[in-house]
Amino acid sequence: MNFAELCARRQSCRNFADKAVEHDKLVKCVEAARMSPSGCNAQPWSFVVVEDPKIVPEVAKCAQQLGINEYIAGAKAFFVVLEEHAVLMPGIRKIFDSQYFAKGDLGAAVVTLCYAAEEQGLGTCILGVYDRETLGKLLDIPQHKQYGGLIAVGYPADDKVRNKVRKPLEEIARFV
Repeated sequence: MNFAELCARRQSCRNFADKAVEHDKLVKCVEAARMSPSGCNAQPWSFVVVEDPKIVPEVAKCAQQLGINEYIAGAKAFFVVLEEHAVLMPGIRKIFDSQYFAKGDLGAAVVTLCYAAEEQGLGTCILGVYDRETLGKLLDIPQHKQYGGLIAVGYPADDKVRNKVRKPLEEIARFV
């Protein structure tokens, strides 16, 4: 599939099949994310890949606060994305805080990881609401760490692509 098809196909998976995700596919996702661009090539990310079938349900519970995200109980793995300290080039470092580019860099890594998963037939869902304190204790993540995201992953229960509703190009882009 070409890149445009990959973009059209990738969606937030909300119905996972009862099928384990192969370790090598998870590695390929992180390898792809590792190649993402970053400001000053700082690569301010690290990943905790949760694939142990005893721990995965506990991670899912961390994201089921407020009675939402029930569907992720079916996820077979998770990626925890952590923001690491960025070392910027000396000239840039004089002007900007070390983490100035980090949020955008993490976003690039997350989307790259999700596209890599989709290319391999995996579904992902980027989760915004999760109990960071409980997650940190469960996975032995230091309390001072900044989270860049939690991504549920697994095989989709069906391969139907939902109709994507997006703003029209004219509303989001101006060409000069």
